[in-house]
Amino acid sequence: MVFTALKFILICLEVVLIFNLLIIVHELGHFLAARWRGLVVEKFAIWFGKPLWKKTIGGVEYSLGSIPAGGFVALPQLAPMDLIEGETDVDRAKLPPASVVDKIIVAVAGPLFSIGLAFTFACIIWVIGRPISEGDMSTRIGYVQADGPAAKAGILAGDQIVSIDGHPVSQFSGMGNVQGSIIWNIARSETPGIPIVVIRNGEQQTFKVEPTIEPRVGWGRHNLRQIGIAPTQIPMIAKTIKNSPASEAGLMRGDLIIAANGEKLLSLLVWPEIMAKTPKGPVNMTIQRGDKTFDLSLTPRLIDPDNGSKDKEMLIGIGWDFDGRTVLAHPNPFRQIADSVATMWATLSAVASPKSSIKAEHLSGPLGIMHLYYMLFQKADGWRQALWFSVVLNVNLALLNMLPIPVLDGGHILLAFIEGIRKRPINIRVLEVIQSACGIVIIGFILYVSFFDTLDFMGHKKSAAALPAVETTPAAPASK
Repeated sequence: MVFTALKFILICLEVVLIFNLLIIVHELGHFLAARWRGLVVEKFAIWFGKPLWKKTIGGVEYSLGSIPAGGFVALPQLAPMDLIEGETDVDRAKLPPASVVDKIIVAVAGPLFSIGLAFTFACIIWVIGRPISEGDMSTRIGYVQADGPAAKAGILAGDQIVSIDGHPVSQFSGMGNVQGSIIWNIARSETPGIPIVVIRNGEQQTFKVEPTIEPRVGWGRHNLRQIGIAPTQIPMIAKTIKNSPASEAGLMRGDLIIAANGEKLLSLLVWPEIMAKTPKGPVNMTIQRGDKTFDLSLTPRLIDPDNGSKDKEMLIGIGWDFDGRTVLAHPNPFRQIADSVATMWATLSAVASPKSSIKAEHLSGPLGIMHLYYMLFQKADGWRQALWFSVVLNVNLALLNMLPIPVLDGGHILLAFIEGIRKRPINIRVLEVIQSACGIVIIGFILYVSFFDTLDFMGHKKSAAALPAVETTPAAPASK
C-alpha cells in the first residue's frame, strides 16, 4: 500500500515536471528575446496563483506561484494581457514604444523555443528509441466484431489492410503519423460507405464498409466512427495470480498464448469467447516463451482475483499485458517533427470540416494532457513514451500559438503587422478590449474541453473494446 502511494506521488511529480518544462521553455523564449531586444520585462512567473516566493532583480519581478501549471512573462510594451497576467504596475503610456520588428521577434521566440525543445526530445528518442506495440504498428486485423460493420461487409480476421478511403495505411493507431493510421482514417472518413482495400491470401480485395457511431454516454464526448475491428496482437501475460492454475503451472510474465482450444489467437479480444465456450472445462493452450513453444492444459477454478476485494470467480489466473510485444523504433528527429506537424494539420482540418465526426470536444486541455502523461509514466518505458509524446505536444504548442488570434503569439504578430501598415500604434483601449474578449473565448474553450477531460478522468466513458486486467469470465463477457 505504501509502495503504491509513493509510486503515485512520484508519477504525479514527473507529470508536473515535464508538463511545466514545456510551458516554461516556451515562456523563456519570450523572456530572452525581450531582454535581447531591450523591451521592458515586468514579471517572469513560474506557475500561477498567489506567489509562494517572489523577488525583484534588475527591475524584473521573478516569482513562483502556488498553482503548478505553466507560467508567463509580462511584457507591457506588447498587447495587454491583464486577464491572464494580472493588473500591471507599469503605466504603459509612459513606456517607450517597441518597434514592430522587436514585437515580432519576441512573439516568434516562444514557438521557436518550443520547436527547439521538441527537436531536443526528438534527438533523445532517436538515440534511446521509442517503444511501439505490436498492435500499433500492425495493419493486420486480429479481431472482427461479430455482426459489426466490418463483419457484415465480409472482412475477416487475418486480413491485412492496405488503404482506407483511398489513403494508404502503415499502422493501426498512434499519434505520431495519424494520416497513416487505420483508426484515424476510419474516424476521419466522411462518406456513408468507406472503401477498404485488404490483402487476403496474397490477393487484393476491396470492401465497402458502412461505419457506425455508438451513442455517447451521458455528457461525455460523442463517439467516433468505427467498424468493429482490432489489430493483430498476440496475448501476452503480465502476471499470474498467486495460488491460481496459471501460477501453479509455471506461466511467467512475457509468455505469449498463441493458441487456445485449437484456435489461433490473433487478439486478446478473442479470449473471452474461448472462455465462454468452456466455462468449466480445460483450456488447452500453446505457449511461446522466447524461442520455445510448449502445450499446456489448465482448468479454471474459483479464485479471488484481487486478494479479498472481490467474490471468487472461475478463472485460470492470468493478468494481461495490454501493450503486448513491443519494439524500439529510432525515427530521426526531422521525421518526428514532420510527423507531428502533419498530425497537427490533420487534426485541425478534421475539426474544421463540417462533415467530420471529429469536433472541438475531442481535443484535450491541460487536464487531459497531464492525465495522458500520467498514463504514460505508469508504463515500463514511461519516460521514453513521455519524451516522444512531448515532441508531438511541443510542436502542437508552437503551431497553435502561431494562430493569428489575439492573446496568442500569432495574434501579437498580426497586431504588429497592422501597426506597421498603419504607421502608428493601435489604441491601447482598443487593444485591451480585443485581448480581453479573445482571452475570455480561449479560457472558455479550455474549460469546455476540460469538462470532457474531467469526465474521461473519472471513468465516465469506457472503451467498447475494454477488457479487465484479469482474463474475462463467462459471467462477465467482454463488451462488443
